[in-house]
Amino acid sequence: MTAAAASAARDLFADVPKARPNAFSQWRALTGRVVWVMATKGELIVAAVTPLVFTLGFYLPLKFIMQIQHIDYAQFVMPIIVLQTMSFTMLSNAQLAAFEAMTGLNTRMQTMPIGALVPLSSRLSAGLVRSVTSLLAAIGWGHLIGFRFVAGWGQTLLFCLFSLAVGTVLAIGADGMGSLTKSPESLSQALTLPTLIFGMLSCGFVPEAAFPSWIRWFVRNQPISQFSFAMRDMAAGGVTWHVLWVPLVWLGGLALAFTPFAIWASVRRA
Repeated sequence: MTAAAASAARDLFADVPKARPNAFSQWRALTGRVVWVMATKGELIVAAVTPLVFTLGFYLPLKFIMQIQHIDYAQFVMPIIVLQTMSFTMLSNAQLAAFEAMTGLNTRMQTMPIGALVPLSSRLSAGLVRSVTSLLAAIGWGHLIGFRFVAGWGQTLLFCLFSLAVGTVLAIGADGMGSLTKSPESLSQALTLPTLIFGMLSCGFVPEAAFPSWIRWFVRNQPISQFSFAMRDMAAGGVTWHVLWVPLVWLGGLALAFTPFAIWASVRRA
């Protein structure tokens, strides 16, 4: 091609608008890809069945013991069932992030005209779909064992939003850890242990008085117990600010700690 022809070609295409990446379209495409995989591989079905396993596993063994203490165990245990369900979403997000790091998908997307935060936000959005599915299923299974929302629609909505907020914050931290490792299996095992510890050593399953006196301060003040206190009040008589502010401090603190970490882990170049 002569210099004159090249100059003419440049002039011809000079006024053609250049296609610019649209972050929203990218987010929608990547989120849809993950949700489609979850739907076709049965992960959403698992997300709906998992709360049933938690409900039967937690409710049946202690139901009659709590009845002796005049505790409506369906109302008492439901918050921790929901929180354990949200932790399942956290594990799923961690595995997805680790899988994308292991296969090199993260590195490839960094070389493409994709918004820096689009991969992270798409994984979190897909995780939110899983969380909503699990939450609705957990409430449905809880209804079968006698759990009821008796504080009105406002408190019911607050219960659901607070549950999803907890699940999202946990998923953000887990996503950051997943982006730093290339072993989904080992990461899942590493996250399962603290989940079990904080779950079992909480007031979600049994009252604080059931624990030895030397550990009650930890059981009472750790975040899972505080979350369950607030959610129990939301379902029963309505939560007050006196009860709610401590769980909100825990949730805000975890969000402030996890969000910068997850963003750094997602945008860093290997």
